[in-house]
Amino acid sequence: MFISKLSLPRRTFLRGVGATLALPLLDAMVPAATALAQTPAKPTLRFGAVMVPQGAVREAWMPAQTGSNFDFSPTLKPLEPFRDHVVVVSGTGQTSADAGHAPGPIVFLTGVPGKKTEMTDVRAGVSLDQVFAKAIGQTTTFPSIEVATEDFSGYVGACDNGWACAYLNTISWADPTTPLPMEVNPRVVFERLFGGAGTAEQRLARMRVGRSVLDSIAPEATRLRSGLGGRDQEKLDAYLANVREIERRLERAEKNSNAQVQLDAPVGVPTDFGEHVGLMFDMLHVAFQTDTTRVFTFQMARELSQRIYPEIGCLDPHHAMSHHRNEPLLLAANARLQFYHYSLFAAFVEKLKATPDGDGTLLDHVILQYGSGMSDSNAHSHHDLPIVVVGGGAGTIKGNRHLAYPLGTPLANLHVAYAHKLGVDLERFGDSNGVIDL
Repeated sequence: MFISKLSLPRRTFLRGVGATLALPLLDAMVPAATALAQTPAKPTLRFGAVMVPQGAVREAWMPAQTGSNFDFSPTLKPLEPFRDHVVVVSGTGQTSADAGHAPGPIVFLTGVPGKKTEMTDVRAGVSLDQVFAKAIGQTTTFPSIEVATEDFSGYVGACDNGWACAYLNTISWADPTTPLPMEVNPRVVFERLFGGAGTAEQRLARMRVGRSVLDSIAPEATRLRSGLGGRDQEKLDAYLANVREIERRLERAEKNSNAQVQLDAPVGVPTDFGEHVGLMFDMLHVAFQTDTTRVFTFQMARELSQRIYPEIGCLDPHHAMSHHRNEPLLLAANARLQFYHYSLFAAFVEKLKATPDGDGTLLDHVILQYGSGMSDSNAHSHHDLPIVVVGGGAGTIKGNRHLAYPLGTPLANLHVAYAHKLGVDLERFGDSNGVIDL
């Protein structure tokens, strides 16, 4: 038997002037005459955490039934098409957390309440994403990626009743005293992933002449394509088209931002929230697809956020609106906003589902935690957090379930469960006292 097949290493890059582009998993990266299921070896597991601020309206978020085949609540409806990859977890929280906003982003991935201070002596705990970055991310270009949409990193002192601003600016901690910065500029994220000009002036110059990062790697991409099989050619074409579309959208957002905001606004941060979130999710999708990273955190909005959402009829600042005082109109507005956030997340999940990865899809091979470190925004409560787990965990997670745990169950018990699914040796984390059965 004669076998003729282009063989590529898993870490193949297309390189051009100022640009480096990783490739998705192609059949040509699998040794000839070897079953796909036996190589690129077992599926690569990935982890992501997406935090939204200020809790959820319980009546609109909580499913009415527990166990399997539950009815999706109004807020959760955007995730219903992915039912078999969704586990709703209720009842968990951090019972010793202070009744304020700052413990929300602390609790979300550390499982500890944090030290209340207005000074620089902040203390929380190493966050779960950084545990995973060390365990499963060290062979990737970026062990982890941390992104957000709101930048308050210039704020110092107290931002929340005795809590330092640093606590609200991130959900990722390298160690108990080192909060990690979250990148808010999609252009910076794009250039970290793909290269390209670095200054605002260079970016604007490229926009004016219509040059793309992909243009510089086009000759090498053409040469590579000619040696691939038909299925790999289709995969490569779809991937490059996706990257180019991200760049087009980013440039369109930059033009709009430059026209609508003060002249010294940083090029690359869209004024439209949905566009901003969509660009971040699309780049995280590509980063997963190319194995550029296996771990990300995304602070979709910040606790105490003053953002308004005129696109969905919410004209009050989010923070003010979250103190609803159980008034029907404010409760309805909060629920509408939370549905909108879930819709943006669901679009990302759809991309993962549509992306082949080995013998399955990216959605089959990820574990995503979506939710908030606060439950009732009106009471500043951190009990009974609205948490959803999305992804198949490479066959280790059974979806289509609502797991309702007794109040007082540590969220960290869920963190330990993720570690077990990812093959990370972790028996205790934060204030955990057991493990949740995913």
